[in-house]
Amino acid sequence: MQLAELTWDATPTDPEAVLVPVGSTEQHGPHAPLGTDTYTAGEVAHRAADRTDQELLIAPSIPVGVAAEHRHFRGSMWVSADTFQAYVGEAVEALVSHGWCRIVLINGHGGNVPALEILSAELTRALPARVVTFTWFDKLAAAHRQQMGHGGPIETAAMQAIAPDLIDETQMESAATEGADRWGRWVGRTNIAVDTHEFTDSGAVGDPRTASAEMGDAVLEAAVEELLTVVDALGDLAE
Repeated sequence: MQLAELTWDATPTDPEAVLVPVGSTEQHGPHAPLGTDTYTAGEVAHRAADRTDQELLIAPSIPVGVAAEHRHFRGSMWVSADTFQAYVGEAVEALVSHGWCRIVLINGHGGNVPALEILSAELTRALPARVVTFTWFDKLAAAHRQQMGHGGPIETAAMQAIAPDLIDETQMESAATEGADRWGRWVGRTNIAVDTHEFTDSGAVGDPRTASAEMGDAVLEAAVEELLTVVDALGDLAE
């Protein structure tokens, strides 16, 4: 159930969990949409709700995150970590005020991870609720994680599965040839780059030409399986 589509008296009193997609609005190369991280987080939430008989409530997506590293690419948006934590935290507090005590922040953007993990712990300590951060692409098998990149094979494939019309196939070549093989500029084991434009001209990291909708479905379904395991575990804690 999507919270935004319900009337107040039709909202469930005790859902198994509330899923809050958290994404970003930032460049993903010349071929993938700025909203990729928000689309993918939302898709994992919706597929999970469709897959199970449990009552899962999906909150509206949070579309702007901690993404200043992409500021040199037109259209990217970002807020500070403090602002982000305050906004997400107060949104979660609103959900918990209705007695919903199991909250999963489904994250689609790597830059949000440090802020969300700190916030989840603080909210769990302060509220009568268990709040966890679930970064969907962190749950992929090792072979797929190596293809993650940024606007690379995994994210491009996921968008091909979700909304193929938003992928510009004509820009795949430039995304790959003007992109980077890995994230950052490394000296030994130290990344000395701060912003994305320092190591990729196209904004992409990884070769999106190897992506396919079939790959996208596979990685999204793998994330859904892991998410439902987390939801079950939260239910066990509440018993």
